Amino acid sequence: MNLQEKEAALFELLRPMGHAIVAFSGGTDSAYLAWAAHRVLGSGALAVTANSASLPESHKRDAESFVARLGIPHEYIDTLEFDNPAYTQNNPDRCFHCKDELFTRLAELGRARGYEHILYGVNVDDLGDYRPGQNAAKKHRVAAPLADAGLTKAEIRELSRRAGLPTWDRPASACLSSRIPYGTPVTIENVKIVENGEEQIKALGFRQFRVRFNGPTVRIEIAPDEMARALTVEMARHFTAIFKPLGFQYVTLDLEGYRQGSLNEVLALPKR
Repeated sequence: MNLQEKEAALFELLRPMGHAIVAFSGGTDSAYLAWAAHRVLGSGALAVTANSASLPESHKRDAESFVARLGIPHEYIDTLEFDNPAYTQNNPDRCFHCKDELFTRLAELGRARGYEHILYGVNVDDLGDYRPGQNAAKKHRVAAPLADAGLTKAEIRELSRRAGLPTWDRPASACLSSRIPYGTPVTIENVKIVENGEEQIKALGFRQFRVRFNGPTVRIEIAPDEMARALTVEMARHFTAIFKPLGFQYVTLDLEGYRQGSLNEVLALPKR
């Protein structure tokens, strides 16, 4: 199918749903799905964002701006994953417990309000990565219409651009807890430290990056096309001025640069 046919297929998947909740983080995929559901279902589509410490405040503001601009019904719902030891101990299945909590709360909201379907923005490219959250989606029978329509990340970006959505070229994002290496407890304190550091790097003009929390060491990943700017003595001073006051003893730059799924690289390493 070509791109127009895939979008038409997405609309046809959404049309018979009538009333649906879209798990809306404000990223490119969930924003396009929220737009599509609103276009097809009108007021029958409700975008819901988790009010969680793992979602940066700037992302919440962006999500609010997006729905206000497009007139999409939107609400927040409190999630309590940080009260769950299975989540905070940060084993490789952490994402399952996060999504299990989110989908549980969304299902409760759906039953109370008469929404028959819950949707989330996984795409075809996501299916090949290690994503325990997809198991939670299966458990709760959460629909993945973008993947069902055969849409890839690049195709979602292009369709978003054609629709005039401001999220079409938004850098890939993930929850703040994904910055904490497996085995290191996830706390509200350490994810807020990461959030603080990332907001300051954004203020320096970098677009695609991650701050990885490694105990006394911070590991900064910068996109390859922005790496030359990061590899200067002047920028080293900026990074040090940001992260030393946040409590890090060592400030490091990952020479492999930013790449999605780097947290999972340790899962493929042979045991020593």
